[in-house]
Amino acid sequence: MSFRLQLVVSAIALTLANASFAQPSADKPERIRGTIQSYSAGTLQVHRRSGETVSIAVDDSTGLNAVKAVQLSDIKPGTYVGAAAMPGADGKLVAKEVLVFPEAARGTAEGHYAWDLGANSSMTNANVDTVVQGTSGRDLKLSYKGGNNTVTVPANAPVVTLIPATRDELTSGKRVFVVASHGAGAAYKGLQIVVEKDGVAPPM
Repeated sequence: MSFRLQLVVSAIALTLANASFAQPSADKPERIRGTIQSYSAGTLQVHRRSGETVSIAVDDSTGLNAVKAVQLSDIKPGTYVGAAAMPGADGKLVAKEVLVFPEAARGTAEGHYAWDLGANSSMTNANVDTVVQGTSGRDLKLSYKGGNNTVTVPANAPVVTLIPATRDELTSGKRVFVVASHGAGAAYKGLQIVVEKDGVAPPM
């Protein structure tokens, strides 16, 4: 696993482990989702989905990765995944996206956590025990320390894995997922950046 990939896995582990993310504070990383406005001289301007534009400092310690689409059929028993999901009409978990972790990252932030992709959304980082084709998609039976659940992955849910990226890819119009700490004033310090590549945007 590359150094950059190790960094992004570490930061994702940090944010996944932080289940009480709903109220950001000065000592708690924040997830920023949006579109790049500009990148220059170590400052990334991101227009957030919520409407405001924020400044994020990028330095040599900032991890930088992109995502690559993989097939749902690539998920087999024994794969380690992170599945963001929301309850369906029947109460069962339906995936909004699935991140397939590299094997070297097995065990990253293992467990079931609150997430921030919508009301009642959750993230499950777990081992895939079984894969069953259902009427609404593939049902992944997931097990983690202390529990297990089943997540249905619809055919249209993004399934991605992480790949290295460079600062040259931080161009205007690209979508990003940023893990950042609160910096001085209204600015942020980028801990990890996952940037769109070849039309594949970070779905997490």
